[in-house]
Amino acid sequence: MLSLTGSVRIFVHTAATDMRKQYDGLHAIVTHALGQDVMTGDYFVFFNRRQHRCKILYWDRDGLVVWAKRLERGRFQIPQGRNGATSVEIDGTTLAMILGGVDLQSVQRRKRYQVPSGQRSTVDVN
Repeated sequence: MLSLTGSVRIFVHTAATDMRKQYDGLHAIVTHALGQDVMTGDYFVFFNRRQHRCKILYWDRDGLVVWAKRLERGRFQIPQGRNGATSVEIDGTTLAMILGGVDLQSVQRRKRYQVPSGQRSTVDVN
């Protein structure tokens, strides 16, 4: 079961991935192609060339987990990164929409406050 909390970072690998890859193969992509550490607890999302299969790799306290989904009809919509980017970071809501079949181009998001990258949010409790 996926737990999409606000504290989890989600990275989508933009290149097509061979879905025969399991824990070690996906871990190698995260380490070498994305330059990330899988043991941080972040989610790493992979799609095949036909975009009808998806795998998510993440670290769950004491081991790697691979979550998989195969569509019987239709395709996943993969978010586009900047030119030449090997991955794009998305939020849990976007991942839920991708897995649920929502067209990302037709979705209109309302403005929300976001803490700028690299800054921590501090709350004064006094």
